[in-house]
Amino acid sequence: MAAKGEKHFVLLHGACHGAWSWHKLKPLLESAGHRVTVLDLAASGIDTKAIQDVHSMSEYSQPLLELMESLAPNEKVVLAGHSLGGLSLALAMDKFPDKISAAVFVTAFLPDTIHQPSFVIDQSLELAKTLARPGKLFREDLSRAKNFSKDTYGSVPRVYAVCDGDKLMPEYFQRWMIEHSGVSEVIEIRGADHMPMFSKPQELCDSLVKIALKYA
Repeated sequence: MAAKGEKHFVLLHGACHGAWSWHKLKPLLESAGHRVTVLDLAASGIDTKAIQDVHSMSEYSQPLLELMESLAPNEKVVLAGHSLGGLSLALAMDKFPDKISAAVFVTAFLPDTIHQPSFVIDQSLELAKTLARPGKLFREDLSRAKNFSKDTYGSVPRVYAVCDGDKLMPEYFQRWMIEHSGVSEVIEIRGADHMPMFSKPQELCDSLVKIALKYA
């Protein structure tokens, strides 16, 4: 049973990274009295699967989906996803909206409910060119996927963390996604780059705790 005031955070890494990318943030959240789960998505971090053998966003996100499935009936988590992790976040929101208190997109892809999930990736082709694993943004798979649902994905409180120093996913693109997708709240981590968990870990920690206390 969770201690009074304890929130459960589940942190999702971006493309080509792994659970290790949260090594600064995880202890900060834990020292603040919260439970933290970090995952390696398929073919990421220490997961031994080859990326060439992962063919869909759903398969890539399977570790997260299995975790969500395993939660106790009344347990809710705060999800935070970075970069490509935003699309894994969206999949979980669409499938398990009742198990998520809030979803935080940390300089992450933020899909809407009008277009197919590949739309936000198509608008950021420069980002795709920088990734070390080309072709594994799952654009073809996402272009065939159905839109995320207003009744499930759209029912989860969505918060976007804007980082003004992001050169990979520039602030104008972050705000374009916010404008077109709609969120419950926007927070700003001033001076943070594309990896705020490295450049501004304490500020990101404080923001996540405030969000958890507000929505959880």
